[in-house]
Amino acid sequence: MVAARRDDALSGEVSMGAAERRHATKLIAIEMERYRGARQSADDIAAWCALERAHIIAQPFFGPHLAAHWQMAQFALALRDWREAAGQMYRLALVPLGSLTGRLPSGNTGRARVSAFKPMPVPPDLAAAISSDDK
Repeated sequence: MVAARRDDALSGEVSMGAAERRHATKLIAIEMERYRGARQSADDIAAWCALERAHIIAQPFFGPHLAAHWQMAQFALALRDWREAAGQMYRLALVPLGSLTGRLPSGNTGRARVSAFKPMPVPPDLAAAISSDDK
């Protein structure tokens, strides 16, 4: 994904057009559907994977990025994973600061087990979906 750039401090959104935002929204919806399916199947690993992918897509957009961490926090609480839940609360507090400064590490999965500041590689299939021309 593109490295997030500083933009309008009031909106907290990076400089992306409406087409990119709509495309990201569709991709996030796909990952959230995968998350819900994995939860129904009690597949916690697949559920976390879908949430991580949704986070990677959502990161450049303030509202969806915040929502991704909120969903991660809710899932961690449902699993009684207190370390992850605490980490998500910390990240919920960091989202506004990251959006205002434009310091959002590309590809970061958003989990408490990785640094909130560490850039990570975007999975190749997700990178291809994000950059697809048929937005």
